[in-house]
Amino acid sequence: MNFDEEINRVGTHSVKWDAMEALYGVSPQDGLSMWVADMDFRPPACVQKAVEDMAAHGIYGYFGDDSAYLAAIQWWMKNRHGWDLDKGAIFTTHGLVNGTGLCVQAFSEPGDGVVLMTPVYHAFAKVILAAGRKVVECQLPVENGRHVMDFAAWDSQMTGNERMLILCSPHNPGGQVWTAEELRGVADFAKRHDLIVVSDEIHHDLVFAGHKHTVMPLAAPDIADRLVVMTATTKTFNIAGSHTGNVIIHDAGLRAKFAAVMGGLGISPNSFGLMMATAAYSPEGAEWLDALIVYLAENKRIFDEGVNAIPGLSSMNMEATYLAWVDLSGTGMTREEFTARVQKDARIAANHGPSFGKGGESWMRFNLATPRARVVEAVARLKAAFGDLQ
Repeated sequence: MNFDEEINRVGTHSVKWDAMEALYGVSPQDGLSMWVADMDFRPPACVQKAVEDMAAHGIYGYFGDDSAYLAAIQWWMKNRHGWDLDKGAIFTTHGLVNGTGLCVQAFSEPGDGVVLMTPVYHAFAKVILAAGRKVVECQLPVENGRHVMDFAAWDSQMTGNERMLILCSPHNPGGQVWTAEELRGVADFAKRHDLIVVSDEIHHDLVFAGHKHTVMPLAAPDIADRLVVMTATTKTFNIAGSHTGNVIIHDAGLRAKFAAVMGGLGISPNSFGLMMATAAYSPEGAEWLDALIVYLAENKRIFDEGVNAIPGLSSMNMEATYLAWVDLSGTGMTREEFTARVQKDARIAANHGPSFGKGGESWMRFNLATPRARVVEAVARLKAAFGDLQ
């Protein structure tokens, strides 16, 4: 596992590198792609071998007998998260954006409100709006350099038209690992307002030392009748192109509603995704992940120290994920001006904060899951781009 290896992804149909110029005006020839959340690392060797074995066999028919796949998920959740999982609760979707859309269809009606704690992963709002539902933005205030939950303020926003709450745990883009107490607060909020909770935990394996993720079923076992959990191998092992995710529902009533929507759309998983996920959720995958976390922690340290030394820029302390959330409001610049400095002067493609909803206006998100030399280069470019402030 050589995370320092620089792999040229330009011209490989990589959205991260091949779409950056059209979206951000940054050429992949001399620019740094630090936006969409996939990593510039090879997956574990066991995942690569699973794909090679499929290719060597040369037959790509329908997948059957998912017992090993389901057992791998159960093993991983038990060993990494202390969660005993019923295999009958597992639905496999085409990734978790697809899973989100299916939940919106299954558990709400057109015109209903769906609560988001913003700023948050931008695909949630897109799916909600496309389905004819309303996005209800409950903004996360920043206290002591960390996003926090403000249930009192959110209580006053509720109208009774809300049916669902989508929780991002750990949080993207802020990188918070919600405490068990915070998760308990979410559960109580959901009960007060009769909301289904969809807990997207796709980043729950990417947690740094000193922090511990708690899966929602363990934090709030009393809301099993209104809880859906979404997990995936895709972010953890850099196999997002496999578009394979799991929607986990223990309540029989919710499970029946979700199954009806999936069945009506004729959704079934692809064999490559199932084979890759089965290989990833293994002792070999766990060893690779442990090494990855150590590598990402050093990338985070280098980036945060460098960026926080630039007057006017502040990188939020990342407890999980590999996505740095940087506040540029201290520059005194307009959003257009600081964005131009990042894109035109530093030649870095990074996500624009407003796409994450209320609270993201002065922020940008930078993907640090790339070889360390690129992180060092990004810091140097940002220092030069904002050099007149120093």
